[in-house]
Amino acid sequence: MKTTPFTEKHIALGAKMAEFAGYNMPISYTGINDEHAAVRNNAGVFDVSHMGEFILKGEHALELIQRLTSNDASKLTAGKAQYSCLPNDDGGIVDDLLVYCIEENKVYMLVVNAGNIDKDWKWISSHNTNDVEMHNISDKTCLLAIQGPNANKILQPLTDTDILNLKYYTFVRGTFAGVSNVLISATGYTGAGGVEIYFENKAGDADKIWDAIFEAGAAQGIKPIGLGARDTLRLEMGFCLYGNDIDDTTSPLEAGLGWITKFTKDFTSKAIFEKQKAKGVTKKLVGFEMLEKGIARHDYLIKDFEGAIIGKVTSGTQSPSLGKAIGMGYVDSKHAAIDTEIYISIRNTLLKAKVVKMPFA
Repeated sequence: MKTTPFTEKHIALGAKMAEFAGYNMPISYTGINDEHAAVRNNAGVFDVSHMGEFILKGEHALELIQRLTSNDASKLTAGKAQYSCLPNDDGGIVDDLLVYCIEENKVYMLVVNAGNIDKDWKWISSHNTNDVEMHNISDKTCLLAIQGPNANKILQPLTDTDILNLKYYTFVRGTFAGVSNVLISATGYTGAGGVEIYFENKAGDADKIWDAIFEAGAAQGIKPIGLGARDTLRLEMGFCLYGNDIDDTTSPLEAGLGWITKFTKDFTSKAIFEKQKAKGVTKKLVGFEMLEKGIARHDYLIKDFEGAIIGKVTSGTQSPSLGKAIGMGYVDSKHAAIDTEIYISIRNTLLKAKVVKMPFA
């Protein structure tokens, strides 16, 4: 398994470790519910250095991004980011990603999912017909997500840049904890506020930044958070997880991502998505809450009252914030309306649930 620069920190703190996307990652420290509450109510630190980062440079960098992504990156100015996806040739999704505009029309950073780094690199490279300069900086880039309503107040004394007023989906670069050229971004995956910090791991900077964050947050009670709580937090917000809720067989329109699918430009699978938009999709990703006791898990079947299969669960958990079981899944479009009763097949028993509006919390 691969490690991150913080792996020894996690082990020393007693984290429960497990393999995720080829990396030895912390799943939990004090328990998922406790860590979830820490982020929702205070502040927590996630090591997400397993994520992938690509730099695209040159006069054709934007053109390449425009051809390969569903959102309109031409709207980005320096210091802004956007959520997008890489459609494949068949109307599915290669990956979802973040696009950061470092220098307008010239330099961009793409942040991709850990399990898709090689796949995405090959996909983008295979379409790079205009010699865009590409750099895969994943292995040398550290990424910490400090999330929660008190996160920015805790971190502000560590940087000379104003992060208290950092708007959602914008970023700044500056000195952080004495380390220069740190990118501080407000593109969190928890819905709880906070920032993500990207920096190169050199000369002990990883230890320096980690230690500074926990020293600054000690009085406030900042906590390290594992991937278990990251999953419950993102699910409460209705955020998709690649490999669960979206993949090579699902379209952004089916996944409720029409808002990042812009038809004002040409891009991969545009014609397929235009047909889906015109005719309507046959399946939709919906949120649901359980009305009977039971937790829906990935790949559990969703059925109607008569027991006919109408879909499949993609994500499910017991929501720590709501105290009830929630989930997401694809269902036939005629069963996708809010308040529709559906049934989750759990151990050969049909348990009642209903479609609800997302986010859940």
